[in-house]
Amino acid sequence: MLYHTKTISCPHCGHHQYIDIDASAGDQDYYEDCRVCCNPIHLRLHLDEYQKKVEVFIGSDDEQLY
Repeated sequence: MLYHTKTISCPHCGHHQYIDIDASAGDQDYYEDCRVCCNPIHLRLHLDEYQKKVEVFIGSDDEQLY
């Protein structure tokens, strides 16, 4: 099964919310807005076929590079 619902914390406000993960398209990189503070949440999905798991990386993209 490649469709899951997971609970995450918004990296901006910390509010817990559910996200739907559709891993049928392989590795993905997309944004979803927080339902509370409306800031964008950067989601990266990686399918690890060797270990048969989906890795989800969550970020706020507000880091500054110098």
